[in-house]
Amino acid sequence: MDNKDLDKVTQDFLTAMTTETQKLMEMFGGKASSGENDWVKLNEAWGQMLKTPHKPDDVMKAISDYQKNQLGLWAGLLGTSSEKATKPAAGDRRFNSQEWSENPVFNYIKESYLMASHMMQQTASNANLDPKKQKQLEFYTQQYIDALAPSNFIATNPEAIQTAIDTKGQSLMDGMQNLIKDMDKGRISMTDETAFTLGENIATTPGSVIFENELMQLIQYSPATDTVAERPLLIIPPCINKFYILDLQPHNSFVKYAVDQGNTVFLVSWVNATPEQRHLSWDNYIESGVLKALEVAKAVSGSKRVNCVAWCVGGTITASAMAVLAARKDNTISSATFLTTLTDFEDPGEIGVFLDDPDTILGDVNAAGVLDGKNLSNVFNLLRSNDLIWSNVVNSYLKGKSPAPFDILYWNSDPTSLPADMYNYYLTNMYQQNNLIKPDCLTICGEKINLGKISAPCYFLSCIDDHIAPWKSTFAATDIIPNVEFVLGGSGHVAGVINPASKNRRNHWINGEIGKGHDHWLETAKDVQGTWWNHWAPWVKKRAGKQVEAPKAVGNKDYPILEPAPGSFVKTRIN
Repeated sequence: MDNKDLDKVTQDFLTAMTTETQKLMEMFGGKASSGENDWVKLNEAWGQMLKTPHKPDDVMKAISDYQKNQLGLWAGLLGTSSEKATKPAAGDRRFNSQEWSENPVFNYIKESYLMASHMMQQTASNANLDPKKQKQLEFYTQQYIDALAPSNFIATNPEAIQTAIDTKGQSLMDGMQNLIKDMDKGRISMTDETAFTLGENIATTPGSVIFENELMQLIQYSPATDTVAERPLLIIPPCINKFYILDLQPHNSFVKYAVDQGNTVFLVSWVNATPEQRHLSWDNYIESGVLKALEVAKAVSGSKRVNCVAWCVGGTITASAMAVLAARKDNTISSATFLTTLTDFEDPGEIGVFLDDPDTILGDVNAAGVLDGKNLSNVFNLLRSNDLIWSNVVNSYLKGKSPAPFDILYWNSDPTSLPADMYNYYLTNMYQQNNLIKPDCLTICGEKINLGKISAPCYFLSCIDDHIAPWKSTFAATDIIPNVEFVLGGSGHVAGVINPASKNRRNHWINGEIGKGHDHWLETAKDVQGTWWNHWAPWVKKRAGKQVEAPKAVGNKDYPILEPAPGSFVKTRIN
């Protein structure tokens, strides 16, 4: 077979399989924020590869290896080979059940799938594309491979078949009911959403809303200690998700932990934007969001300075606000903690594959008035499709199981929408043009900003398996902002941050040598067992001032209690 025939066979195969899987992914994975189907993008990416000069030897080697492995598999079935079985990737739990290995038929299906997957991955990884197209090809190829796993289909999943036999078909009936319910909702259920009620068994740290405007509510939490640090702690969560990821249940609430450490804690609860709020801008998020929250925190606490904690895009907003304050020679912020925050967007990680057509994205957002939170949630779910999509398909629809209560997944299914003007600015100036790191390039709130003029000490927590804010990209802040303590946590974007001191799990790295790149930093860093929370608490305490008597009540006469925490803004859901 020559290269031309090989290209045609490959393209025909992809086209046929795309037709079979397109409806599945539209139902389970949704569409990317651009509105295009991901499998159309896969075909485009592979088509680009086939049009681009590449090494035929690499393709032929991948096919040759596949053929050799298949021969080895057949030999094994005939009892004439002792070769080791093809192994799933580390952390891949889809084939853990004994049925996949002990039953010759299903073992063959599994092994064949893994071999074919490896061939496609190898072919994609050897494509001679520009870096952006290469990432797209590899990402969508992996999504394609994951969608076609035999574990996702009742006829080729021995666990689902055995469950159906054991339950006399009841599991299939229950699975059909689960599917119908999810079709009515328009999304897959990842947890028992009836198990949680905001303010009752999730987001329960005592406090009150003491201020609100069109953009946000500001919560002050009740003190838990007789004395508190002089300087309050203001938390700025992401505006693309609800804040209560930081206040789940008492045992894993970062908010409660911060209060218990003797801090007067304030927290911003962002609006879930509607099309009528399309005009809210990046400047509004700085001026009416962060800077207003700082003003209220100072007025209520009596302190002239405030410590901040910010996460993800909340951190990017906070960095912008700090640059505005630096231009105004305002030292209100005593220190800032950034959790998995990008300031340099040169390499935004896997999420960049969804941003390849910014004009289409911006056109859709402008037409709607908002970036729909459901579309954004689908994007994040696709970054971990086996864990967040296909495992739920298998358990809920094939095995008929009802989703178990899980607070993080409840939060994950509760997205927020962003105003069109704010999102357009964010996408264009950060992801598309990377302007935030360019001195005096952006004018925000009337000030030309320069992150290099931020003088407050900064604590940057990144996570080694983060696919949303890759740690090597967040590390770039150490070359931009003068006074940075960099800490690397285990796990990913959410689990690495929400690693409560009550369980003290995983590990983190500290005290690497700054100035010689991220790899050198990790080589020279100290590996510490347990959560980064216990490293952060004394760091922020050193910058929190003296101890003072805890306030007897939240708010004051200028900022009275408006309603109990968690407030009304966070309870607005997207249907």
